Amino acid sequence: MQQILSYMRKAINDYDMIQEGDKIAVALSGGKDSTAMLMAFKNLQIFFPKKFEIIAISVDPGFEFFDRGILERLCKKLEVQLFIEESHAKEIVFEIRKEKNPCSLCANIRRGILNSVVNREGCNKIALGHNEDDVLETFLLNLFYAGNISTFAPVSYMDRSKVTLIRPLIYAPEKDIKKFIRKNNIEIMPKNCPMDGHSKREDIKKLIHSLNLDIPMLRANIYGAIKRGNIKGWHE
Repeated sequence: MQQILSYMRKAINDYDMIQEGDKIAVALSGGKDSTAMLMAFKNLQIFFPKKFEIIAISVDPGFEFFDRGILERLCKKLEVQLFIEESHAKEIVFEIRKEKNPCSLCANIRRGILNSVVNREGCNKIALGHNEDDVLETFLLNLFYAGNISTFAPVSYMDRSKVTLIRPLIYAPEKDIKKFIRKNNIEIMPKNCPMDGHSKREDIKKLIHSLNLDIPMLRANIYGAIKRGNIKGWHE
């Protein structure tokens, strides 16, 4: 936990992610990233100089392997209030729309539900569990498939919902999060989306891994370029 907290606290301090009195909704999918983030937030509350509240919000996408019990056990152990919201993402994306590239639409549906619950519960911030690998993959996805140089921002304010998005895990490599989950034998949600392992993001992940074998500084170089450059999204 100390290593995850170290990554997280650096990102929070670098980008001033938390202010006194914040009520933060942690987007909890039950996967490794959001689980580690929620646990780290609970630890951070003990010693962080600014006082803040947290709740957990999970959106049930409608897949048969979505296990509420995993989320409930985690939040009960951490003493964090949990809200599980129903959605029809599976039905809309895969059965009605039959999307060939469904990830964007599915994310938009979940984000809309998340925003409505955040406003209902009086939160002013949403914490998303994107890690360092997600930053690199999004950058290359946008470059290769959209023809623009951009990635998501560590902190961004959404005018329509009046809520701020924060991504406290942006400095945490995926491998370190996996190691934390495995070493502590933490129960996480099994992957239940049909697109897992078959998306363009997965192709980019494999490409980065392959290139990094020949160019050991590849990941650090790309991340450094994002932080130093005038990258759309990152410096919002």
